[in-house]
Amino acid sequence: MKNILLTIGLVLAVAFSAQAQKKDKKDGDKSVYVFTDIKVNPNTSVKDQNRSGTCWSFSGTSFLESELLRMGKGEYDLSDMYPVYKCYLLKGDKYVRLHGKTELATGGASNDVADVLEEYGVVPEEVYTGLNYGADAHDHSELDKVLTNFLKGVVDGRKLTTAWRPAYKAILNTYLGEDPETFTYGGKEYTPRSFADELGLDAKKFVKFSSYTHHPYYEEFEMDVPDNWNHGMVYNLPIDEFEQVVDAAIENGYTLVWGGDVSDPGFSWKNGVAIMPDTENPDLSGTDRDKWETLSQSEKRKNAYSFERIVPEKKITQEDRQKNYDNWSATDDHGMHLVGMAKDQNGNVYYKIKNSWNVDNPYKGYLYMSKPYFRANTLDIMVNIDAVPAEIRAKLGL
Repeated sequence: MKNILLTIGLVLAVAFSAQAQKKDKKDGDKSVYVFTDIKVNPNTSVKDQNRSGTCWSFSGTSFLESELLRMGKGEYDLSDMYPVYKCYLLKGDKYVRLHGKTELATGGASNDVADVLEEYGVVPEEVYTGLNYGADAHDHSELDKVLTNFLKGVVDGRKLTTAWRPAYKAILNTYLGEDPETFTYGGKEYTPRSFADELGLDAKKFVKFSSYTHHPYYEEFEMDVPDNWNHGMVYNLPIDEFEQVVDAAIENGYTLVWGGDVSDPGFSWKNGVAIMPDTENPDLSGTDRDKWETLSQSEKRKNAYSFERIVPEKKITQEDRQKNYDNWSATDDHGMHLVGMAKDQNGNVYYKIKNSWNVDNPYKGYLYMSKPYFRANTLDIMVNIDAVPAEIRAKLGL
């Protein structure tokens, strides 16, 4: 009797969870997906990068905030723009030293946040908002053009003067705010370094992983993408172990930074899902098979990506993953914060991911990424080394 009641209770709990999730969606949303969270690790509120190419900092900073929650340090709102300010300074210096022969775009990587943490520290959001230009939301469209044109002018000159570096820093100070070398928080005076040390954040704990065949497994390599301006390194794992790291981390209370491609047609922010439909072996149930088989390939593709029903997804192999990378189908578009796992009503497993595009989608700023999409379009992940399974760490010599 007790087992029967327990079973009924679990069924009702799932039903209420699904119903509550439907209510959480925006009015008028027609999504056929009903997700039930399996495990979601503590994370802070969704932020908005708005018109700035700073997803790498928002996702990395959100990850640090989750680390603090996991460590029992409490909830903190850390500055997303402090790492941006520091990295802009470093990028400018490198751009000039290399005579303009390096990346100057606004993009970056999750290791940039860890590098700033290790070298300089962190500061609270209230200390450094990065909004020093008469706006309530981040918009770097003007700033990026000003910085780019300034530095191009510097390297186009016949000889460097002593004025360029302080002038460049003055632009950043004007737009984002001056470097908070000391500040008061909670009635106590800190430097960014002392604040990070008091919080107990250790950048050396954060490691990155990827999974490609053009480098040896179980060794480090420099992630060869344009946004890796600072030459960050990743450990290379076979695809199944790459996925295993994520699953083990979530199961044991850790979160991860996700970096990858969101230009794939299976990524739908308005539907709050990222999927990898199998267009070669579609689900023909409930359809006119003859009609389906007379459709053109483009029409079949459009149907598979309609998000009007849950469709079978492609089984992604190591070869598929490598092909996507080599032909630029999977590029370093975006960074997000992977915080949990869920299932849809058919039992398919997804990762729950916190984005930095505000809360205007069905899941209030989160999305659900299928495992096939993850395997195909993830470039790299960053996680606390303590979350990595012991057998994988042993293979890496960690």
